[in-house]
Amino acid sequence: MPDKTLTATAVVSALRDGMTLGIGGWGARRKPMALVRAILRSSLKDLTVVAYGGPDVGMLCAAGKVRRLIYGFVSLDAIAVEPWFRRAREAGAFEARELDEGLLQWGLRAAAMRVPFLPTRVGLGSDVMTMNPEFRTVRSPYADGEVLLAMPALELDAALIHVDRADRLGNVQTLGPDPYFDELFARAATRCYASCESLSERLDLAHPEEARCNLIERSHISGVVAAPCGAHPTSAPPAYGWDLEHLRAYAALAAEEQGWASYARQYLGGDEREYLERIGGAARVGALPVAVL
Repeated sequence: MPDKTLTATAVVSALRDGMTLGIGGWGARRKPMALVRAILRSSLKDLTVVAYGGPDVGMLCAAGKVRRLIYGFVSLDAIAVEPWFRRAREAGAFEARELDEGLLQWGLRAAAMRVPFLPTRVGLGSDVMTMNPEFRTVRSPYADGEVLLAMPALELDAALIHVDRADRLGNVQTLGPDPYFDELFARAATRCYASCESLSERLDLAHPEEARCNLIERSHISGVVAAPCGAHPTSAPPAYGWDLEHLRAYAALAAEEQGWASYARQYLGGDEREYLERIGGAARVGALPVAVL
């Protein structure tokens, strides 16, 4: 069986300018930030990003990596609107495709099912059609004849997710209470790369409780990257919560003229080992309390 272990640098090397990239997680929760930082350290550009956005989207916007953004929201949770995203959005720095949270999920689901669209009532009678003039409606072929919005499939060239455990074969486990829509990101993508808190030779999935956490078949995982604390500054329950102190400092820099350059200089100048040292080490991250929401 193939060994799917990769480095973050190797993952980025497999990506290309202009790709459509899906990023799993939700706001400031379980984002594959180690992989995002690897992109930020690279020359990759002109990306179409699909996400329930958090600091992943904000940082990629701040670094000028995003050409088009398809999103349900971009938030740091405790900070309602991600400030670097807001700054780029107001400046017209990228093409925006604003969707209802449910429509984004429906588009990913259509791509995961390999169908061109899925019908829904969501968006009808709202400005969704105005903001997305390419959307079309379909009429039910059955007796009801209902007119529905045809949400197009959001097909991804690649997806990035963060999990708690993985093995060299590409088996992954998510231990947190909410899987968000990482499974759909993985299935909607041609290739999916998973960073993980711990990497082993082979996960034991024989026990029902262990198998329950294996939400994505390994056939959908193209590569796994060992990245302890790799979701920081977002949360990765049950391992650690979000780093609100770091997120607040990061957000405050959006008001400064050279704020992004300052953040990048402090946290992106080296590799992940150096990043971890600069944020206080694994012990500090592991002690971050998991938020009860």
